[in-house]
Amino acid sequence: MSLSRQHQAFRARELYRDWYRSAPEICALYALNVSPSTVRAAIRKRFEENLHVEDPGAIERLLLKGRQTFQETMNCWTQEPHIMGILLKPQEQPQKTFMQKFLEGRDEEAIIPQADN
Repeated sequence: MSLSRQHQAFRARELYRDWYRSAPEICALYALNVSPSTVRAAIRKRFEENLHVEDPGAIERLLLKGRQTFQETMNCWTQEPHIMGILLKPQEQPQKTFMQKFLEGRDEEAIIPQADN
């Protein structure tokens, strides 16, 4: 566990630099059809999503998970769909109206499992 906020901030910057510098290698290793600048933009966006986190424990978990994912990516332990889906796919999903769900033939929120008696 990091001793201070300054040390956690240092580790976060270090992790960001590692991801940022390895973007060309990631594109080459996984034969991605996107440019390294696209990968770098996605990496930056993922880091910026967690700027609001203040809890030291949560920051530590994010740092550990980020380091683990980085190592797995650089060791080619992840697959190309994982890189494209997790890293490069937009994370926000627009809310659908009832009519959109109805026309698609589903409404997951309306389905309530029946309790076994």
